[in-house]
Amino acid sequence: MAIVLKQVVPWGRSADEYCHMFALSEADLSRRILGAGDGPASFNAELTAKSFNVVSFDPIYDFTAQEIAQRVEETYEDMVRQMWEDRDGFVWKRFANPDDSGKARLKAMEIFLADFECGKQQGRYITGSLPTLPFDDGQFDLALCSHLLFLYSQHLSTDFHLQSVQELCRVGKEVRIFPLLDLTRNKSEHVEPVCAHMTELGYKVDIQIVDYEFQRGGNQMMKITKIEV
Repeated sequence: MAIVLKQVVPWGRSADEYCHMFALSEADLSRRILGAGDGPASFNAELTAKSFNVVSFDPIYDFTAQEIAQRVEETYEDMVRQMWEDRDGFVWKRFANPDDSGKARLKAMEIFLADFECGKQQGRYITGSLPTLPFDDGQFDLALCSHLLFLYSQHLSTDFHLQSVQELCRVGKEVRIFPLLDLTRNKSEHVEPVCAHMTELGYKVDIQIVDYEFQRGGNQMMKITKIEV
């Protein structure tokens, strides 16, 4: 089902944030990386500028850079306002306050928008939605999913999570998902079913603490790897 732009709230994160959220090492950055649900993050643009290999996958890529930029302009101030209203729910170490966070998000989105049309032509931005990925088995060394699975637990069912994670594991030799909290800052109800399902399928599932916490209590990442026999 096609998404409607007026329902999209673009909110981009930087490559530095990705590196901390997913505990990415220099060796990790040199791998073939898929970002599922990247939205207007600058991760792809920043790593491509350093000659790394990243493909991003998101339904928002169905729109033009101009359309996405207009939507950013429409929603930006409201997002910052919401953070001020709920500021106790966030950890203010990386950013001084909601305005500072908003400026960082805006900078990331501007970097993304400047790269988007070129990246789309180069096949680095692919339009689509989980739980179906248009990629070959094992096409990527590392598949990352930021602020989609688990976060939107009230909107996305357990079945959706199981199908999506299994699909990410099909195309990626290793999968990392962050955060494990839902929008209410509680541990997602889908975490345990995903762990059990992927373990039963022969994968190793680890929950790791990472050096990133913005959503209060949200400093854990799920790492899934295939057990070689």
